[in-house]
Amino acid sequence: MRKIAWVTFALLLFASTTLAQNRVDTKWRCPKPPTFHSVAVGDAPNHNYTIIQGSCKSTTSDASFPEDNSDYTEFQEMLNASVSVHGRMNVTMNNGDKVYYSYEGAFSTDTTKPFSQRWKLENGTGRYKFIKGVGACSGIVHADGSGDMECIGTFSIGKSSGN
Repeated sequence: MRKIAWVTFALLLFASTTLAQNRVDTKWRCPKPPTFHSVAVGDAPNHNYTIIQGSCKSTTSDASFPEDNSDYTEFQEMLNASVSVHGRMNVTMNNGDKVYYSYEGAFSTDTTKPFSQRWKLENGTGRYKFIKGVGACSGIVHADGSGDMECIGTFSIGKSSGN
């Protein structure tokens, strides 16, 4: 009987944890970034470090997670035909609250090829203060430097740990 009670408890706990996951599904349009600084590393041809800052506007966003616009800062390392990237994206929600993402990925310097990256929702403000989440984005950079991407994942909003 105890074994059945523990199994039932574990299933209920798993179900409540699963139900607490919410979905992120946002499409972004990003104009060519206005801030773009690149320097040659000097140890090999085509080896550069670049810092980029820009903004994006959501074109569609799930009504239960209404992302509106964002500002990002990104560090890239380009070596020959590949680029590794990591950055932060600060998103303003429709109600004015903010959520803060970190992301990383790697892609080709060939802008005709799509890119993908992994992201984490780190925290936020207001109703999203204790948010956590994970997911991925995929998209394309256009010849003019603008880009489009879709970001999909899950998040949950926890409670203060009392610290």
